Amino acid sequence: MIKFDRLWTTMSKQGISVYDLYTHYNVSRSQINRLKHNQNVHTNTLDRLCNILQCDLNDIAEHIHDDNRF
Repeated sequence: MIKFDRLWTTMSKQGISVYDLYTHYNVSRSQINRLKHNQNVHTNTLDRLCNILQCDLNDIAEHIHDDNRF
């Protein structure tokens, strides 16, 4: 499972709000909602977030082992 809890911490440290993401950086509200619920998001969105926050991927996401096998 991929969790995005680190995203909210990194945003807080940078002084960037969810409102800023969709108003100033054009991140769609649907992608923000998917991030809030730890659902699938586009890699393009993750790339944009890293660029906006000037951080690495591990600053916004983490992998948690689970039994999800394909």
